[in-house]
Amino acid sequence: MLQIGIGEFKAKCLKLMDENQLKRETIIITKRGKPIAKVTAYEQEPIRARGWMAGTVQILGDIVESTGEKWDAETP
Repeated sequence: MLQIGIGEFKAKCLKLMDENQLKRETIIITKRGKPIAKVTAYEQEPIRARGWMAGTVQILGDIVESTGEKWDAETP
């Protein structure tokens, strides 16, 4: 964990952000020796394999009973 004063953080912000992304090291920003902010690397949430499309489909009508129409698959 890196602790840095707000003035130094302001001067080196872009460089510190790049290092933070690579090293995944938390940066504590201080003002007059007291912590005021914490910077951590962004971690994207993993994609859920199950249920990720929940709520995106709408069923209209009866999906179990036959419509009475002939399918090409039914013809020998």
